[in-house]
Amino acid sequence: MAFKGTAGKSASGASMSKYDVEVAAALKTINARLDALEAKAHEKCEPTSTGDGDVATVVAALKREFTSKFADL
Repeated sequence: MAFKGTAGKSASGASMSKYDVEVAAALKTINARLDALEAKAHEKCEPTSTGDGDVATVVAALKREFTSKFADL
């Protein structure tokens, strides 16, 4: 007689093997870490200041650092 053990149930109620439970847990951990990394990346991309002065500052820095390339800006 065949015996079918279940290690857990999915969200839909289907039986899950031990392997499936481990994979689901790993995927949940990976998704949580990815969400944290995305949030951190978006924090770094937030502009720190606004206004027309930002462009002028960048242009001035380019002219200063790369005079042969950006002297005519």
